[in-house]
Amino acid sequence: LVEGSMISQYYREDRHHDVIFIGDCEVYANFSPMELYREKGITAYVRGTSQQLLWQSYSILEETFTYETPKAVVFNVNAMRYGEPVNEAFHRLTIDKMRWSKQKVDIIKSSMTEEEDFASYVFPILRYHARFDELTQEDFTYLFKEKDNTHNGFLMNDNVKPVGKLPAKRKLPNYDLPQICYDYLEKMVALCKEKGVELILIKAPSLYPHWYAEYDAQITEFAREHDLTYYNFTTCVEQIGLDYSTDTYDGGLHLNLNGAEKLSHYFSDILAREHGIEDRR
Repeated sequence: LVEGSMISQYYREDRHHDVIFIGDCEVYANFSPMELYREKGITAYVRGTSQQLLWQSYSILEETFTYETPKAVVFNVNAMRYGEPVNEAFHRLTIDKMRWSKQKVDIIKSSMTEEEDFASYVFPILRYHARFDELTQEDFTYLFKEKDNTHNGFLMNDNVKPVGKLPAKRKLPNYDLPQICYDYLEKMVALCKEKGVELILIKAPSLYPHWYAEYDAQITEFAREHDLTYYNFTTCVEQIGLDYSTDTYDGGLHLNLNGAEKLSHYFSDILAREHGIEDRR
């Protein structure tokens, strides 16, 4: 998967960014640092990975601060709904290509399921010991060779798949966001405060999975209690100018290039006007 090498591309960057995005696929698919720079001269990088969980986001943020100190960190709150490890394959898209550090060890320990072995993260080839005879030349080529496939962490996709029939919004037995997510979000708040960096919470625009009003109310209250700014972009689609018949590549889950440029154009003005992110052109 192309997402498997995204986390490591940051290490090859000239790291002088005023804005760092942290989160799941809703940041790396939906925000274009090129558009932020073109519109307002904002230098940004997206440190997003597939299904990035809160404890993973915290460690990636902590690791980022060992390389640079941006003016602002933008965190997408979609992962607040997930309170336990979800899928080993997604974990490895975040973990395997990280440089070895305290933060990588922390992510491994907090993300492993009972069936997993720490040694398989130290030596990823062990993960495939049961199917050596199925591996191809390509598996070994990309084990040791990487190719950049993002632009400052933005994974560009210009395909178009209009929104079709979406799953119905079902009633949930409990809308409370998991406490472990709050715990790590609190740690992100404290870390950013310690570094003198503004933390901005966002919910990227998407039609599915459903972002319930009950979720939104909890994030709004958290932001109020911690004096944070929270932008829910699912509620301002018209202002952004998004058209889900042309601006998504997968039926409304993520934006395509056209949609990401519209959203980034809209957000660039907010970052410059409301948060004082300066023009570096």
